Amino acid sequence: MADDGSGPVTVLDDDGCWEHLGRHELGRLVTRVGDVLDIFPVNYVVDGQEIVFRTGQGSKLVELTVNDEVLFEVDDYTDDAAWSVVVRGHARALDSSTEVEAADGLGLKPWIPTLKYVYVRITPHSLSGRAFGRGPEPDRYGVQQY
Repeated sequence: MADDGSGPVTVLDDDGCWEHLGRHELGRLVTRVGDVLDIFPVNYVVDGQEIVFRTGQGSKLVELTVNDEVLFEVDDYTDDAAWSVVVRGHARALDSSTEVEAADGLGLKPWIPTLKYVYVRITPHSLSGRAFGRGPEPDRYGVQQY
């Protein structure tokens, strides 16, 4: 962790971000083409310090070929805590047989019964994450309760 965690918000360091990313498998991919932003839910796996997901031919893949700069976000919560991690990086479709064979070994399966032949790897250039303690809202007006 990057701070002492004494407040309701804790900044996660890179190791903390990867720990959270590695425990989950559903995230949101944000792409941008010109002034148009799109967001896609994708199931994923962490491979080292990269993210791999599968996709079929379609708008997501087309958008990644136009602009490979992406955001990837994962979050979760319980009754008393929440967290969010944002990955900024470059995405590229794996095209060599060696890369695809290695990706096949990651055990990444589609969540829905569709064919997804293309593996995409996100190589991050930055991570940011926050963990939050959940609880009641503090007194908004500073009025002392007696």
